[in-house]
Amino acid sequence: MTANEITLNNGVTMPSLGLGVFQSAPEETTAAVTEALRVGYRHIDTAAAYANEREVGKGIRRSGLSREQVFIETKVWISDYGYEPTLHAYEKSAAKLGVDQLDLLILHQPLPSRFDLTLDAYRALEKLLNDGRVRAIGVSNFMPEHLDRLLSEASVVPAVNQIEVHPYFQQPALQKLHHEHGILTQAWSPIGGITAYGGAAKRSFDDPTLLDIAARHGKTAAQVMLRWHLQQGRSAIPKSTKPARIAENFAVFDFELTHEQLAAIDALDTGVRGGPDSITLETYGRPIPEA
Repeated sequence: MTANEITLNNGVTMPSLGLGVFQSAPEETTAAVTEALRVGYRHIDTAAAYANEREVGKGIRRSGLSREQVFIETKVWISDYGYEPTLHAYEKSAAKLGVDQLDLLILHQPLPSRFDLTLDAYRALEKLLNDGRVRAIGVSNFMPEHLDRLLSEASVVPAVNQIEVHPYFQQPALQKLHHEHGILTQAWSPIGGITAYGGAAKRSFDDPTLLDIAARHGKTAAQVMLRWHLQQGRSAIPKSTKPARIAENFAVFDFELTHEQLAAIDALDTGVRGGPDSITLETYGRPIPEA
């Protein structure tokens, strides 16, 4: 196993560090994906709701890499939950990406007010997995109560739960639950980008502890945060469209944090969530276009 590989609970191997394309404009996405793959990334994370799956597929093809060399992850949006709608959501995403098989397909959000649709959507993922159209399945933004309910009814334990995790918001109880069930914690906003906008009181990039650790290693605060994730066994999907930042975020395999430094980063947790904590069809439902 290389330093950038992690094995999921069904034996599928996935690069632990990937490029995220959340809020990447379609016209910027293709170039960002192509550059990331040139630098060395082999994992791209997108979503139907990002409206840039087509551009991700174009960037992968433009890279010149074979399909087998790139791990493609995408997400089903809540508007397509339900058994048949989710099967069709797979078809839409695969067609936009230009592939016959997805490496990882996950549900983007739980729908607490319509958890019946959430369960039906997950059953569709299980069908896609069984049919070989996806290699692994999972969820995103599921809290302990959502996971407990899903696990009580699902046939397949999710391989991944993609959640907000960065030094200022670590969700230790949820991560513990993941560990107990063999679910990989995958961090979105892994370097605390969400703390840099929306009026957050503290920015992870400016944190004195992170800057001190970074200086000791000749690295940036962002690189220290990514290294923290990887050493603690998480997957991380930092987002950028800037070539220099894309390269910087990948240059995290040539140093190691000490136990004391890891503990110092753990101690930064504020328990304050940056992302939304309640998603409903009424507030966030929107149609996902056909391929």
